[in-house]
Amino acid sequence: MSPSRRDFLKNAAAVGVAGPAIGSGAAGPSLTPHECASGKMTHSILERDHPWIYIDSCMQMWPDGDFHLAHRHGVTAYAVTAWSPPADPATALKGLMYWHGIAREQDGLEVVRTVEDIRRMKREGKAGLLLAAQDGDWIGHELSRVQTFHEAGLRMMLLVYSADNQLGGGCLDRTDAGLSLLGQRVVEECNRVGIAIDLSHTGRRTTLEIIDHSAQPCVWSHSNCAALVPSPRNVDDEQIRACIARGGVVGVVSWGPLCMKPNTTRRPTVDDFIDHIDHVAQLAGNAEHVGMGTDISIGSYPLHEHDPFGAPPYPSFTQRYNEHVTADTRARERYVEGFDDYAQIVDVADRLLARGYSEGDVRAVLGENFLRVFEEVW
Repeated sequence: MSPSRRDFLKNAAAVGVAGPAIGSGAAGPSLTPHECASGKMTHSILERDHPWIYIDSCMQMWPDGDFHLAHRHGVTAYAVTAWSPPADPATALKGLMYWHGIAREQDGLEVVRTVEDIRRMKREGKAGLLLAAQDGDWIGHELSRVQTFHEAGLRMMLLVYSADNQLGGGCLDRTDAGLSLLGQRVVEECNRVGIAIDLSHTGRRTTLEIIDHSAQPCVWSHSNCAALVPSPRNVDDEQIRACIARGGVVGVVSWGPLCMKPNTTRRPTVDDFIDHIDHVAQLAGNAEHVGMGTDISIGSYPLHEHDPFGAPPYPSFTQRYNEHVTADTRARERYVEGFDDYAQIVDVADRLLARGYSEGDVRAVLGENFLRVFEEVW
């Protein structure tokens, strides 16, 4: 049985996983090996950085990751999941502070607090850790924790992770429960202190009610278009239009199961992923409300533990992918072909240009759209 994330973090931190940062190179992309047979996800090096600010709106880092190389993969800001959901307050705060510790050890990494931090890091050849939460369970019934965690660096959060909680309904639960009264107050507190609200993993009704209740734009950090790939984890056109109407951003995701179109059995490609960018852009009439999340790991994604007492029968939306592509949650094939390595962001940008997007559109999709929302919220 694999260790829990908490134990994994504790044990890996104890043995030491950090190394010295290395500066940016001078010419051309040089690709390092990126095999992950051991389960460790590594990424290629760009010795010369690309010109765009690239924000990955959802990803995972693990304690054996090559943190000393993270600023050389072409990512300006990683929206790192700061702890595994759901979490109690102590576990969540410990997870949050872990990344402050990693940033202290690495010359090439900093914790993001402002939009100007991200722009400065791009100029300096560094990468930012945008600390994000994929649940709101840690709040309990104590609204003061929202401000506390903001002051500790939290800048983006989900209220609900897949299953219903005290704040609202999850996308995999059976109730389609809406935003609770406590959830409304949490939305107001996020608005007040400056935490961007993420709608991924959240139930349909709850997302619409959050968007309506929020005084500031909301985002999806890693969800795709249900019109192309029906899935309880994807979002329909009404949800997308509501987000757009309030100035938000839909961060479409390159995770394979959410890109695998109906009646297909092959591994999805980067073009299947870009189809979701196209769909949001068509609904908006422009490229100003779409971004990108990968859900990719740096380091070894832990294997899921087996619970001998069983689990609730949540919908299995990855079954077809597991059968026809791979069920190995650590495999590169879990992501679309052509975008399973961060350095391939350069190729993704080229594909967008080939689809007819302008240079300004590419800048917007890769990062500027999220920066616009963060500027308003933070």
